[in-house]
Formats: sequence, structure tokens, C-alpha cells
Amino acid sequence: MGICLIELWNITILRCTMTKKPIILFTTPVLQHPATGGPALRIENSIKALSQISHLHIYCRAPVEDRSNWLYYESLSVGFYTAPSLRLSSRCIGIAEKSINLLGECIFHRSFFTVDWSKKDAQDLLDTADSIKADLIWLGFGNISYPLLRYIKENSDYKTVCDTDSVWSRFVLRGLPFARDECEKEEIITRGRLKEIEEEWGTKLSDVTTAVSSVDAEYYRNLVSQPQKIKIFSNVVDVEAYKSIPPELQGFLHPCIYLAGTFWPGSPMEEAARWTIREVLPLVKNKIPTVHFYIIGKGSDTTLLDIHESDITITGRLDSVLPYLCHADVALVPLKFESGTRFKILEAGACGIPVVSTTLGAEGLPITHGKDILIADDPEAFANSIVQLILDRNLASSVAENLKKLVADNFGLSKQVDEAKEIIDYLLHDT
Repeated sequence: MGICLIELWNITILRCTMTKKPIILFTTPVLQHPATGGPALRIENSIKALSQISHLHIYCRAPVEDRSNWLYYESLSVGFYTAPSLRLSSRCIGIAEKSINLLGECIFHRSFFTVDWSKKDAQDLLDTADSIKADLIWLGFGNISYPLLRYIKENSDYKTVCDTDSVWSRFVLRGLPFARDECEKEEIITRGRLKEIEEEWGTKLSDVTTAVSSVDAEYYRNLVSQPQKIKIFSNVVDVEAYKSIPPELQGFLHPCIYLAGTFWPGSPMEEAARWTIREVLPLVKNKIPTVHFYIIGKGSDTTLLDIHESDITITGRLDSVLPYLCHADVALVPLKFESGTRFKILEAGACGIPVVSTTLGAEGLPITHGKDILIADDPEAFANSIVQLILDRNLASSVAENLKKLVADNFGLSKQVDEAKEIIDYLLHDT
């Protein structure tokens, strides 16, 4: 009987150990609430998912815009920390040191301070991990965090998740056909090759590298001898956040098409918008003269400053795209170069809005042309798809409902929770 009780006690202890929530230190260079745009949405939803299954601590490396935004993330975490370079006193000291160094170079031809603030942040991150007894460090937006990953691995034994939202080298190199001159081509090639080198050593170094789709996962698995180190951690949306439909804006025009993203000169979004304006919109207007084009997103108003058309509204950055997206007739994803999977499609699906996309725009998503999305790559086919959805409301309703179901069934927050559990189990129990 005694042996049985001891065995039962050991089993109980083992089960408690296995079900104990891990302590995760999640670090990110992107943090925004409300989240708009792919990177910010990726980070917000990752935090939501991880907070359900771990004792989540957040280490913020994001530039400070509005400290009140952090309150939301503090509510989702056990602890919230900021890098030394974000703290006011450190920033002031850093500015002072740079000024003294500049003066020293001018007068004495030498610098007096050699503090590397990025290394100081990295060491502070490790000190924080030690203080909370972290089980692992999760690098959100890992595509631009490889130097930090290297520092962690060279100076600690922490297990790491390098969480990528795309294949960044592919994102860069796919822009080659759209380079404006030879100089820009050379710059793209150089940046792309350097990122490929970084991805190769970074993927080998990290204990787990995540990919948002099987397309991206295949790329990363080809870089390592242990393909099991590559795990899917999908882009998802919190479907509940899209159920409350905001009222239609005063003066909102119908019929309308909608394009949203983050814009900068030479970006995929600039190319997509200009291609639509130049080659697609005139064809749509031939059949639907009153159609209006809404272009939404950070940088859109400055990148497209030269566009002055009465049938085009360019808003710039908004706190939320929903007042526009929820009332659009058709959402567009006319991307010619990109990587990863598109929140543009997931958000439109969650809102029940039909989508027209290029093949590349829908990369990595299990969608079917004619069922839950319309796919077109040349201007005429793209324009015809828009016209179809505007004029045939039965088709538009069917496509929108099918996409909404696909997103709810396959790209809700619960999917990311399950994928996070698999990653954590692999790191803490299987390796």
C-alpha cells in the first residue's frame, strides 16, 4: 500500500510539473495599441496567445510613442519591463555621451565613451530573465532581432524562440523587378544577400525559428540540419475584436474599393497602390464610373503625396481601419512583392468583406479562387474581378461568407494558442 501511495504521489508531482505554466520573457521592438498593420498585429496577437498558456513577462524595445498604450500590454503580462535605452535618464545620458564624444573627436581626436547601448539593452534583458527565472526567451519580430539572438546565445544558456513574420530576404529580393535604376538594384541585392546570411546563421543558432506558413517553413528548414527546429506560428486575428461593426463614416462613398497597409517610398504597398491607380482603376471606372478608392495606412499620405484625384481618398495612419474596412464593397491585396501571410486578407475575412488579390498577395493561405477569394494578376483580370464583386452581390456575399468561415475556423486566436503549446512542449519537454 505504501509503495502504491508513493507511486501515486510521484505521478501527481510529475503531472503538476508538466502542467505548470512556463515563465516566458517576450521581447519585441514593435509594440502598439490599438495595433494597426501587420507587425503590430502579429505582436499583439502573439502576446494574447502566450498570456493564456504562460506566466508572460514583456520586455519592450519599442520606441516610445504613448506610454498609455503600454497599459493594455501590462494587463496581459505578469511583468512589464523597458530597455535602458527607452528610459528617459538613459536616453539623456546617451545623448550627453554622444555629444562629449563628438566634442572629443573634434578637439582631441578620440572618443571618451564606448558604451554600446544595444549591448546594454541586451544584457539588461538577460538580467531580467535571470531575475524572473525565465524558462525561455521569445523574440517577437525575430526577423530584425538576429544580433540580439546572437548576444543571448553567446552570453547565456537560455532557450530561444526566434519568431519571424516572413522571410525577410525574400521580401527584399522580390523587389528587384521594381527597382527604379541600377543603383537601387545593387542596393536591393546587397541588402537581400546580407539578410540571407543573417537568416542562415540565426536559424541555426536559435532553438526554434517560427514561420507563418508552410511556404516560409520550407525556406527555414532548408537552412538547418534539424528541420524539427522550425515550427509554424501562424498569423491570426482575434475574431472577437471584429464583431462590433463601427457606424459608417459621414460622407462615406459607395461603391468603393479599399486598400490598406504600411507605405514608404519603394515599398510593396506603394507599388501596389500605384499599379491599381494607374492600370486597374481606369478599367473599373469604364464599367462603374462612380467607384471610389480608399487608401488607408501609415505613410500613405506622404508616399502618395502626388495623387490628387477626386475619386481617391488617402487617409494616412488611422487608429483603426475598421470604420473603412467594415463598410468597403471590396478589399484589395494587389501585391507584387512581399513575404509571409497577409493580415489584409485575414482582417477582411473577419469583417465579412470580399477580397480580390494577386497570387502573391494570397501566398501561404489555404484559399480557393472563386470560393473564398478572387485571384487575378494582370490589370484586366483584376479589374474584372472587382467589377464582378460590386455588381453581383450574391457572388460577393458568398465569397465573403466563405472567407469569414475560413478565417474563423483556421486563423483565430485559438490556433496560435495550440501552436504556441506545441513550441513550448518541444523546447521544455522534448529537447
